[in-house]
Amino acid sequence: MSGIYLHIPFCKQACHYCDFHFSTSLKKKEAMVAMMAREIELRKDWFGSSTVIETIYFGGGTPSTLTIAELLFLMDSIYKYFKVVDQPEITLEANPDDLTPDYLHALAQTPVNRLSIGVQSFFEDDLRLMNRAHNAQEALACLQLATTLFDNISLDLIYGIPGLTNEKWIANIQTALQLGVPHISSYALTVEPKTALHSFVQKGIIPNPDDGQAQAQFLLLIDQLEAAGFVHYELSNFGKEGYFSKNNSAYWLGKPYLGIGPAAHSFNGVQRGWNISNNTKYIQALEAHVLPLELETLSLTDRYNEYVMTGLRTIWGVDLHRLETEFGPRFKSYFLQQAETHLEDHLLYIDGDIVRTTRKGKFLSDGIASDLFLLNL
Repeated sequence: MSGIYLHIPFCKQACHYCDFHFSTSLKKKEAMVAMMAREIELRKDWFGSSTVIETIYFGGGTPSTLTIAELLFLMDSIYKYFKVVDQPEITLEANPDDLTPDYLHALAQTPVNRLSIGVQSFFEDDLRLMNRAHNAQEALACLQLATTLFDNISLDLIYGIPGLTNEKWIANIQTALQLGVPHISSYALTVEPKTALHSFVQKGIIPNPDDGQAQAQFLLLIDQLEAAGFVHYELSNFGKEGYFSKNNSAYWLGKPYLGIGPAAHSFNGVQRGWNISNNTKYIQALEAHVLPLELETLSLTDRYNEYVMTGLRTIWGVDLHRLETEFGPRFKSYFLQQAETHLEDHLLYIDGDIVRTTRKGKFLSDGIASDLFLLNL
């Protein structure tokens, strides 16, 4: 089973914290959609003949900038060139301001069966600080309607925002729970280079996000959501049973996927590929029937490092038996040797053959993983 990810590189306006590839000009949207369909056709052999597509994910950018006709056109292209399971998980990332009643009702008539809604906060001051295109009322209104039309909804929340008190953070979580959504993705606000937020922090306009505040709010998030019956199945993701993101779980479990669109990444088990991060060059290449793609073949060490990184972020952990059989005894002993300090510090624990992060270690999982990476062997 595999998945297809479509990167829709358009946004109405730039969020201050975002460093993803996107354009705020929609002038090339029609040409982009046409060339993404062409890339789907040109890459129909990426997985080999026996693979079946289980998930289709419209990410971005802001995929809800696409019309219903454009979404259907891209889905039809996938069905034309790939085998798809009877009931695939088809996710659309969307912003509340795009999810008007007309758009939501029309979307409910398409094969899209999962929405991932970029709420981020239910407080106006947070939304203004991040330069979100919607307001709190739009977020509530779209979710109240969306939950009557879609069963499988995820919403995004951001913690660690300067000025976000623990009381306000709990209120954000409780609002999400009262709306009855079965999945929440939540991230710490990070200051990425070349973003507006980075510039504001450097100029002293906005204070630098505080790591201690972010960690405290992360632990509050875990407590609140686990008490409400959510499973913390990946560092930033919480779902009720049966509502984990199949698309994202496939990434973390090392399943192959195909990325369509500028800046999209692909993986087929051995090779990783990435498309050019430039809308004009992407369109021009595909108009000439050339894939704007770079490929690298992953070494055993690369694959080990990726497995450690993704494993420690999830409830599935790192399987010592798999380390030995897939990578060899040297990798297993190196991993255990490097993990020793983190085990002593109660940041990691071993359950049978599985190594996982503790509650205390979850927030630090990426840093712990980097300590276990192999640079040269």
